[in-house]
Amino acid sequence: MASTLKPQKKIELFSGTYFGACTLGGIIVTPLDLVKCRRQVDPSIYKSNIGAWRSIAAKEGLRGVFFGWAPTFVGYSFQGAGKYGAYEVFKYAYGEKLFPNAPKTVVYLGASATAEAIADLFLCPFEAIKVRMQTTLPPFAPNLRQGWSKIVSKEGYAGLYKGLYPLWARQIPYTMVKFASFEAVVVQIYKTLGKPKESFSTIQQTGVSFLGGYIAGIGCAVVSHPADVMVSKLNADRQPGESAGKAISRIYGKIGFAGLWNGLPVRVLMIGTLTGFQWLIYDSFKVYLGLPTTGGH
Repeated sequence: MASTLKPQKKIELFSGTYFGACTLGGIIVTPLDLVKCRRQVDPSIYKSNIGAWRSIAAKEGLRGVFFGWAPTFVGYSFQGAGKYGAYEVFKYAYGEKLFPNAPKTVVYLGASATAEAIADLFLCPFEAIKVRMQTTLPPFAPNLRQGWSKIVSKEGYAGLYKGLYPLWARQIPYTMVKFASFEAVVVQIYKTLGKPKESFSTIQQTGVSFLGGYIAGIGCAVVSHPADVMVSKLNADRQPGESAGKAISRIYGKIGFAGLWNGLPVRVLMIGTLTGFQWLIYDSFKVYLGLPTTGGH
């Protein structure tokens, strides 16, 4: 008989507790994010990912490996709260009110794109600070508070949003792929296993959620990676008063098409891990609430 995961306590979906737990994956993958950002800005700085972590740990200690965790934690907390909450709102608005006859996949894509566009308004300032902290040596600022103050004092609040357009270009396709592909991947996993979803325990089902999320995350990473590189470059190398279009053109002239793919292997690992943990946490909470895991129906 398939075992079940009995709820120990009720956790309200999209509550503060839920969103706080969903950011755990962001903190866990901070060492990956640190190396990914530094290698994107300067491909010659480290010879390999393992060598990078060894070098950082030797020079800066464990704290250096997790440098930049605060803006990552705060930024993705706000972004996650906005994205998941707004996704449910727009999914209902598009699917039930505005376009009731539209295919579900189209509704999911539209809702996720709209939700991400709004959520990124909350993420952008913290992403700007994180990238500058992680990609400048010596660091741009030692902590989130000083990073915020330094940018605002020199560039005004607009300085916190100068990477917004590339951030949209990175995050919106990422989220659309994340939501649209996950359920399709989970269906294929259960088909490969050769048994219906209901025949597996809830613990096994959440394992499928993690695997499905990891696989979907690979697609997310590839689709959004060129824009991710450009976000890192813009936040580290955009000149005062320079327009976004001019800065992007200048940076692209330096790095070329191949440069847009710097750091892809480590980002595939990072995004796959992050997305896998996000779906694992999400479906674990659904089980706590007495709901079925996502996908596979």
